[in-house]
Amino acid sequence: MAQEDAAIVEENTVRLQVAAARQEESGRGVVRMPRSAFQALGITEGDVVEIEGKRATVAIAAPAYDEDEALDVIRLDGLQRGNAETSSGEHVVVRRADSKPATRVVFAPARKEMRLQGPTEALKRVFFRKPVTAGDLVATHGQQPVQNVPPEVRRMFNAPAYALTQIRLQVISTSPKGIVHIDENTEVELRAEFEEPRDARGMINYDDVGGMEDTIKALREMVELPLRYPELFTRLGVDPPKGVLLHGPPGTGKTRLAQAVANESDAEFFTINGPEIMGSAYGESEKRLREVFEEAEKSQPAIIFIDEIDSITPKRERTQGEAEKRLVAQLLTLMDGLQARTNLVVIAATNRPDAIDEALRRPGRFDREIVVGVPDDSGRREILAIHTRGMPLGEGVNLAELARSTHGFVGADLAALTREAAIEAVRRMMPRIDLDAQEIPADVLDELCVEKEDFREALKRVQPSAMREVMVQAPTVGWKDLGGLDDAIDKLKEGVELPLKNPTAFEKIGIRPAKGFLLYGPPGTGKTLLAKAVAKEAEANFISIKSSDLLSKWYGESEQQIAKMFARARAVAPCVIFIDEIDSLVPARGSGAGEPQVTARVVNTILAEMDGMEELSSIVVIGATNRPVLVDPALLRPGRFDELVYVGAPDAPGREHILKIHTKNMPLADDVDLAAIAKKAERFTGADLEDVTRRAGLIAIRRSDGVPDTVTKDDFEAAMKDSRPTVTAKMEAEYKKMKGELKKRALEVKPIGFITDGMVESTRDSKH
Repeated sequence: MAQEDAAIVEENTVRLQVAAARQEESGRGVVRMPRSAFQALGITEGDVVEIEGKRATVAIAAPAYDEDEALDVIRLDGLQRGNAETSSGEHVVVRRADSKPATRVVFAPARKEMRLQGPTEALKRVFFRKPVTAGDLVATHGQQPVQNVPPEVRRMFNAPAYALTQIRLQVISTSPKGIVHIDENTEVELRAEFEEPRDARGMINYDDVGGMEDTIKALREMVELPLRYPELFTRLGVDPPKGVLLHGPPGTGKTRLAQAVANESDAEFFTINGPEIMGSAYGESEKRLREVFEEAEKSQPAIIFIDEIDSITPKRERTQGEAEKRLVAQLLTLMDGLQARTNLVVIAATNRPDAIDEALRRPGRFDREIVVGVPDDSGRREILAIHTRGMPLGEGVNLAELARSTHGFVGADLAALTREAAIEAVRRMMPRIDLDAQEIPADVLDELCVEKEDFREALKRVQPSAMREVMVQAPTVGWKDLGGLDDAIDKLKEGVELPLKNPTAFEKIGIRPAKGFLLYGPPGTGKTLLAKAVAKEAEANFISIKSSDLLSKWYGESEQQIAKMFARARAVAPCVIFIDEIDSLVPARGSGAGEPQVTARVVNTILAEMDGMEELSSIVVIGATNRPVLVDPALLRPGRFDELVYVGAPDAPGREHILKIHTKNMPLADDVDLAAIAKKAERFTGADLEDVTRRAGLIAIRRSDGVPDTVTKDDFEAAMKDSRPTVTAKMEAEYKKMKGELKKRALEVKPIGFITDGMVESTRDSKH
């Protein structure tokens, strides 16, 4: 093939284009190449190859991913790209290499803040038979499977991990020099102190940011291209981009992403932490800012990263301080002033983009704004793989399953989760550790392993950061804990559980899932329990709101609280918002002279949030009320509360099921017939039946003057005499009549300010 011939540079070498390796293979020391490259080099899988960019490094050859087989690409991870001093998209020369057994290899930590000590035997096992050269950066790893590699290479990966996190080390020296590998006779030395690394890419690279593939592509276009190939823009006759604004919720990895871009671009990196630049003297802040830009210009190509930019460049019309106004003006002139700047890109990060002066948010200053959002399912899987890269995981740990159960978690939350799981594993091993000893025995370290149960315990302690203020305890009620609500359960399964768990089914059919459900019915029938069960079974986050929490005496604050609640739900989707006693929050507008104007504005806000310009995706609103006629009719139409679900008093089999649930921990006498009790308890709701069970238990305690052996039929009969149903026959008839009329009310709703019988009705002037 002509393509294969073009890839051959000289005899026994091939020229291949660099592409990024998959996250899970980072730090493994393996490169992926097509079969054509194996044939041209005369090598087999598992052989050692030398990769030459601006510098040469070594790796083990493995077959290409299926999608790469027809392409002349070589997949290198971030460490290998740093070792070869190359980047994605560039070309490297690959040749066959021979590795000699090393008599001595010296390692040192690759980071300043890290001090290492411990037995070198573990290091020897981790790097056994792996090729290295002096100056390379290498990484320890955990026991996670690598797909599609030869058996002999896989055996190398099954060595016990060195530590609970991936540790990056620099190869200081080897004897003999050149390409060597560690065998059983090699002497391994680990220096405790950091030695100046050759390339910053070993610190943080694209392998260390997960769930951001599209963001990285967008950022590379904006930053890497202008810094590495400014001639492209000169030829096109346009100015290269000057700035990028990264914005998104806290903890999504904006700062880490900026560091990775700087390292991969081979550019000097200058950091400005917002508040640190503020000086007390007049003009001091602006001077410090100018100094950073001047220093960056001398070190081109360079990236200036401004973290928390909202703290130093607030909107000038809203700020009182003159220093902030001057600082905004200074940054504007530095970024887009008379002085032309080349090979210099400004990256700023904030989680409050609306607080920044709008003059900065135009082309010529921040040319593009990139959202770094909350990661999705596959993004969370990638981030978990990064944080567990050096972790010895137990066989039961399934990262895909863990990713599915961590909705709304950002990168920082997932890092905290893995750290908590690791601490849990250490806690299990504490009885075997002698705290007076200077060193932990090697056999204890080898047995240290993070199990599925450790992650389960960690999940109890780590909640998504976006939910900290509104987090309620994750519901523990499932469908099996509900009785006599089969019709309501079926509707909620179809309307809530199915779209949240399987959104692609709805996309394929071309319909939208329901946005809201109004659960209505007599008090005590289990409406709140239904909402809890929905959130648990749909594996969604659950925000429970009381009307009193949202209503405020201050003008505009209630609407702001509602907008904030929906914004938070979007950030942690899929999410169920549950509003109990919704009739007090959204009463019908224009319904009476004493109606407070705040509720009218609240209704308008909820209408706009549920069916406005901003799409509600993977968010379901569930309202519960026992007075649905008081709810504003505009909320009851399709697009808001699509489904009106009647939750009535249970039938006889339902009542029996409820009694079984409430008596599962109760020692019942043989003469107790729950079916007979259920038959007598006509129109009793779930709450009434719980009350009957509680009363029967109390009567048994009273009867026995202590702890009774069993609760008898007589106890239940006595309890039934003391109890009465909440739902009367008249109430039941009213709800049945209401059932058909609610939808009609929504369709017949008239706008406020309409003409009837020649008389104009209008809303009163808003007063609050």
